[in-house]
Amino acid sequence: MLGSAGIPGLIVCLQVLWAPESPRWLIGKGRYEEAFNELCRLRFSRVQAARDLYYIHVLLEAENEMKKGRKRFLEMFTIPRNRNAILASLIVMFGQQFCGINVIVYYSSNIFAMYGFSPASSLAGSVGFGALNWVFALPAVLTIDTFGRRNLLLFTFPCMAICLLITGFSFWIPSEKGRVAGVSIGMYLFTIFYSPGEGPVPFTYSAEVFPLYIRDLGMSLATATTWFCNFILVVTWPSMQLVFNPQGAFGFYAAWCMIIWVLILLFVRETKSKTLEELDQVFAVPARVHAAYGLRQIPYAIKKFI
Repeated sequence: MLGSAGIPGLIVCLQVLWAPESPRWLIGKGRYEEAFNELCRLRFSRVQAARDLYYIHVLLEAENEMKKGRKRFLEMFTIPRNRNAILASLIVMFGQQFCGINVIVYYSSNIFAMYGFSPASSLAGSVGFGALNWVFALPAVLTIDTFGRRNLLLFTFPCMAICLLITGFSFWIPSEKGRVAGVSIGMYLFTIFYSPGEGPVPFTYSAEVFPLYIRDLGMSLATATTWFCNFILVVTWPSMQLVFNPQGAFGFYAAWCMIIWVLILLFVRETKSKTLEELDQVFAVPARVHAAYGLRQIPYAIKKFI
């Protein structure tokens, strides 16, 4: 059973042998001819490939010039524009884990088995959860650039909180069939709301908010944050479930969903359809000014939608 989980990873490893190198990386290593050949595979004509080869070369030259004599890691926190970007990125990465998704991903079969499912049904329930996660992530290809990153998060986090409460409260249902139905519905609805929002948005968002000269550092810190939080969830869930019972444990993550919703409202800026220059202007706005804007959105949304 444990070994079977390595089969997809082995398939991916084999595919790496046929994966082309990034033209940007090749240019950075001075391998211009190989970079041009790769760009020809990605563009309609050799003229377009030559144009992009030149653009990438100029950008790399500019980035290398910007990096000279600068303390890049320190500037992520001392320059307001960078600090606002790292704050927003860490919020969405933290939220990706503390919404509780990987508690369900890793322990769904155990949760199903503990509360009424047979071993075969528990595995089938986990497969259903994974299938829904995949299916409902597909619409994000369109919605992430139409509704926007921030709007997707603001809509889906309260819905995820409600779904976690449904899951937790279902453990109080006395009948076994009712308990199984409630837990299943809550978990499945949770992944339906998670998949088009907090599933794809954090990595997309974190990859675009940083200026070019610190993008590698910022993305590394953001990725490290999400996997560190993932480690915390995995380690603490078994003991949390014993101490708080399932009702309290799921309620704990429902509360975090609402806390993260507030943080997104106040500190996460919209990046949809923005150029690098426009993003510099967006993140140059002081945090307190954007937080005030977020608070003004609450009465506006109530009047418009309620």
